[in-house]
Amino acid sequence: MRPLPNVIQFNRLLSRVVNLKEYSSAIYLFKDICNLGISVDDYTMNIAVNCYCLSNRVDYGFSILGWFFKRGCVPDEITFGTLLKGLFRENKINEAQELFRKMVKEELCEMNVVTFGTVIDGLCKAGNTRMAIAMLRVMEKGRVCKPDTHIYSMVIDSLCKDKMIDSALKLFDEMSEKDITPDVVTYNALICGSCNLSRWRDAKMVLKKMIDHEIYPDVLTFSTLVDALCKEGLLGEAEDVLQIMKQQNVNPDVVTYNSLMDGYCLQGRMDEARSVFDSSMASMNIAPDVWSYSILINGYCKKKKIDEAMHMFREMPRKGLLKPNIVTYNTVLQGLFRGGRCSEALEIFDELQAREAKNLDQARVIFSDLASKGFEPDVVTYTIMIKGCCQNGLLDEAQDLFRRMKEASLSPNEITYNVLVRGNLKGGKYEAASVFLEEMDAKGFSPDAVTFELLLDSLDVKEHSSSVFEMFQKWAPSTLNKNQRAKELGV
Repeated sequence: MRPLPNVIQFNRLLSRVVNLKEYSSAIYLFKDICNLGISVDDYTMNIAVNCYCLSNRVDYGFSILGWFFKRGCVPDEITFGTLLKGLFRENKINEAQELFRKMVKEELCEMNVVTFGTVIDGLCKAGNTRMAIAMLRVMEKGRVCKPDTHIYSMVIDSLCKDKMIDSALKLFDEMSEKDITPDVVTYNALICGSCNLSRWRDAKMVLKKMIDHEIYPDVLTFSTLVDALCKEGLLGEAEDVLQIMKQQNVNPDVVTYNSLMDGYCLQGRMDEARSVFDSSMASMNIAPDVWSYSILINGYCKKKKIDEAMHMFREMPRKGLLKPNIVTYNTVLQGLFRGGRCSEALEIFDELQAREAKNLDQARVIFSDLASKGFEPDVVTYTIMIKGCCQNGLLDEAQDLFRRMKEASLSPNEITYNVLVRGNLKGGKYEAASVFLEEMDAKGFSPDAVTFELLLDSLDVKEHSSSVFEMFQKWAPSTLNKNQRAKELGV
């Protein structure tokens, strides 16, 4: 009989299975090892704990602790760090904090910078930046380990995501005071946070410090700047950044080019956007992703070039794994409805649902099946469909969609209400229009200029002039005031 492999060989095998992300197989293999009577070590059991945690079964991970003690092994900082990650992974924040406190109080293992980092990272990802900062302060006061660049970068990034850029910059300055050197991750977080709040002076200041300290910008740094400049309409500056990027031998990626395309589309410069898609990306061997297509489709729809938009939409499936997402569908549907091409809009739903739909009055049935097919409609999707029904006089279907929207715990926005009011006014359903206007008022919304014009036009309808006049009297002041404020602000 051939001898069984030793524990080192089994550990190698287990590690390879885990690297393949076959966590269930690794767990079965671990159990087989134990059943065969092969003595396992702490490395083997840490692998098992990790597999359970990665399988979102941290409770089973804790059960392995009993195996440690039975086999004379002692759980170490790797074991407890893995369990902490598992708890945070399953959003069990309180349990993770309680375990950490127990680890400190009972000295269950060595408390090093990795253990603290695991907790701080988990708190930041859970959106609990305040507790992450508190943990950083605990590290500073402790004697065992001090926060390093990685710890500070995590907290700074979390502050930036919370739009607390001043606090992030203060912590950044604190790093210098304590001789902790920021790295490219730290600088990128601050540049991204500053750009997102249009704080260009801060972004330039951070970038200057980055270069002065010979921390070279990477693709994320440049892409962040390109995206921010494009959103501000500063396309010339964005193009300059792209050139500097290439001079620094930093290759743009699909995110960089998507930002540039979006910038051109926002200004209606579709030929230049298409050139980026067809030439620039191709020359760099960069494959467009779903966002590349969605950006161009949106640009074409806004320019009312529906044929070009549909060509891009139809091209996506031919590119293999590219599938339109909810943004793509929203954009295409809105473009088709605006262009009066309702039947094509239904064809899109037909393809999505893999079912027949020929008339717009079947849109309600198709729409109700979206969620079951893994396509979760949002407020924009509902509003687009409601508008399509209203424009085609299918007011009952529009109202049913509105009801379903609220049942799905989605809050109608000001656009949704204006669409419904306009649809009912055009359809002569003045009582229904009045009900929607009342709901608008309760939510703090007001009729827009187009709705207000329809109210004025409806005054000419003699048989309903009194009810329309009542609506007009009630809503004229707020609408006029709103329009006046918009003019004053230059909107």
